[in-house]
Amino acid sequence: MEFLWDWFHRIYDVESLVRVGGLAALTAIVFTETGLFVGFFLPGDSLLVTAGIFAATGDLDLWTLNVVLSLAAILGDTVGYGIGFKSGPMIFTRENSLFFHRKHLITAKEFYDQYGGFTIFIARFIPIIRTFAPVVAGVGKMKYRRFIAYNVFGGIFWVMSMTFVGYFLGRMVPNIQEQIHIVIAVVIFLSLLPGIAKLAREKWKTRSSLG
Repeated sequence: MEFLWDWFHRIYDVESLVRVGGLAALTAIVFTETGLFVGFFLPGDSLLVTAGIFAATGDLDLWTLNVVLSLAAILGDTVGYGIGFKSGPMIFTRENSLFFHRKHLITAKEFYDQYGGFTIFIARFIPIIRTFAPVVAGVGKMKYRRFIAYNVFGGIFWVMSMTFVGYFLGRMVPNIQEQIHIVIAVVIFLSLLPGIAKLAREKWKTRSSLG
């Protein structure tokens, strides 16, 4: 258990991940978070914003960063779609494990039922949902041409919007590196906000029905 705690601590030490791992670590994390079940807990948004801040200081090249990470995000979703397409509805009966929780898959399906193919785009900005949305699209046999359009546009927009936020913060705020932990905390909070709002709405509906 101590090993797992130390591992999670290292994963969420976003500044060190970017500083030590560089572009290779960023690429691996973006791909894993968007393409593999085990990546649902990874800090994609805060990682991209932090990478943008490092690009502002000249430690990373902004355009290389955006091109490589956009490709990783697009490829990740494509792999997720392939997993769902091959697995079919049987994946919803898969047993829970340390790196797989069926409830996350069901939540992604609820988003997909509500928003259709556009889920592939908006899910990019919602932690956990972005990992499972392409899988659900594959299970639902969404036409690949339609999926890839949302995938490419969503992947590029997500990566560039996050890195440019970090880049402009790095350019406009003097010595922002000294306050980077605050930036990361704010990004994490904002990324979790949709999930918090959804949970609050569900509780409100439950209370209203009971009342």
